[in-house]
Amino acid sequence: MPTLNNFIMQKMAKILPIMIFLFLFSLPGYISAENQALQDCEIIIDDFADGIKSGWHNKSFKGTTEYIWTREEDRTFIRAISTGAASGLYYEIKYNPKIYPYITWEWKVDNIITSGDASKKSGDDYGARVYVVFPSFFFWNTRALNYIWANNLPEGQMVPNPFTANNIMISVESGPSETGIWLRETRNIYEDYKRAFGKEPPDVGAIAIMTDTDNTGESASANYGPIAICSRNPEK
Repeated sequence: MPTLNNFIMQKMAKILPIMIFLFLFSLPGYISAENQALQDCEIIIDDFADGIKSGWHNKSFKGTTEYIWTREEDRTFIRAISTGAASGLYYEIKYNPKIYPYITWEWKVDNIITSGDASKKSGDDYGARVYVVFPSFFFWNTRALNYIWANNLPEGQMVPNPFTANNIMISVESGPSETGIWLRETRNIYEDYKRAFGKEPPDVGAIAIMTDTDNTGESASANYGPIAICSRNPEK
C-alpha cells in the first residue's frame, strides 16, 4: 500500500508542470506583444483574439475589399485584400477625444499603390488606412482624420482629401521601405484634429479601417492588428 508521502509525490508530479506553465505565462516577459501594448488603454476597439467583433460593419464604396480574420503563430489580425475595390470596416463608438486623446494600432502592408497620389482623385488609394470619424447632425459637416500608409506623401504631412476637405489625410508611414513589417502606431487624435481643422473636436463617433484600390485599379493587401483608445500615451 502506498504511503501518504508517495501519494503526495505522485500528485505533485502531475500538478507541478501545470503550475510552472501558469507561473511562466504570468510573468511580464511572457505577455504577448499585443497584450503588452494594450494593457494601459481603457478602450479596446478590438484585439481580434477570437475573430472580428460583432460591432464591426462593412461599408462599400465600390466593389468589396476582403477582410479575413487570420491567425499566424502567436498573432491574430485582420487581413485585407483589394483589387480595384473600395470597402471598409467601421466600428461605431462614442467618446470624448479630450479625455481619451490617443489611438494606437498595429498594421503591416504588403505593397504600396504605385500610381497612388494623395493630391488627385484618380490616385486616392492606399494599402492601409485607419479613420477616426467625427459625425455631425448635418452629415455634410461630418469630419474625419484619415491616418494613411502613404504611397509618396512625405511622412508626417497633413493634406485635405482630394474628394472633400472634411477628410484630412495624415501620412503616418510612407513608401515601400517598411512594407512587410509589423509596425505599431500611436497618434494624439485631439491634437491632430485641432491642427487639421483649427478648432476643438466633437465626440468621436466611429473608427474604421480600409484598404482600397478603386481609383487606380491596382491591387493591395495589408494586415490590421489590435486597435485601442487610451487616456495617455501607451508608448511612454
